[in-house]
Amino acid sequence: MDKKGVRRKALKAAFPNTVPILASFLFIGLTYGVYMKVSGFSFVYPMVMAMVIFGGSLEYLCVSMLLSPFAPVSCFFLALMVQARHLFYGISMLEKFSGLGWKRFFLIFGMCDESFSVNYSAKIPPDVDKGWFMLFVTALNWIYWVAGATIGGLAGSLIPFNTEGMDFVLTALFVVIFLEQILSEKKHYSAYIGVGMSLLCLVVFGADSFLLPAMAGILCLLTMLRGRIEKGCELA
Repeated sequence: MDKKGVRRKALKAAFPNTVPILASFLFIGLTYGVYMKVSGFSFVYPMVMAMVIFGGSLEYLCVSMLLSPFAPVSCFFLALMVQARHLFYGISMLEKFSGLGWKRFFLIFGMCDESFSVNYSAKIPPDVDKGWFMLFVTALNWIYWVAGATIGGLAGSLIPFNTEGMDFVLTALFVVIFLEQILSEKKHYSAYIGVGMSLLCLVVFGADSFLLPAMAGILCLLTMLRGRIEKGCELA
């Protein structure tokens, strides 16, 4: 098969996995673009920020940062705290990204929550190129977000409804991905560890500060119990 055929086959396999993300990213991106517009910014701001930052929660926070007094150090640490979970995503994807050449640079840049979830858990057909599959998943999600933010910025105040609560769409998306992952496994050790550690850290650290301790705890437990978990899955 020629290179175009390989890419076409990978795109055809990747697109269905991104359809739920298409719906949520266009919707949330539209909301973000409207929010930027009614806050006094040109549509260029949400469009460029979506292209360069590509981090939904951080982009929402950037609105208040841009409207606040100049404080680069505070902005840096806030951005680091909000996006620090990607450190754990990166560690999990080291093996999957190895040997992919130039593709890994865009995969690293575009590794948002949704792209990580799909690329980590998707069952790629054996006749589909893994690198192109993951690249198309990442690129499609990036396009969806940029398109949604740009359309929202252009529409702006022309949309007369209250956008409060729209960010719950992404929460619902993760619930669906989590349920699909559970249904695809015979043993649910990883799910038990993730839910248990998250609940424990939520009680100990509170809703505003539990994310990083929970992810650190999950990473440590999965690392320590990796052999037992893999052995248990093989026995299943």
